[in-house]
Amino acid sequence: MKKIFLILFSLLLPLAESMAQGCSVCTQTANQLGEKGADGLNNGIIYLALLPITFISILGYVWWKYNRSLKS
Repeated sequence: MKKIFLILFSLLLPLAESMAQGCSVCTQTANQLGEKGADGLNNGIIYLALLPITFISILGYVWWKYNRSLKS
């Protein structure tokens, strides 16, 4: 299991730098928009993140309940 994790981690590590470019773009955009625009941008990011976080949370809860029922 550890070998699989290390292999996946080493394969995905180079992608992290290319994905992190968006952070600097968002920072520059927020600085140009001012205080009200930056708040709107932050709220939009949170709004877009709610669906995946909710979906993963529900899947985690169902998985936890299923595994808990198997043990008892």
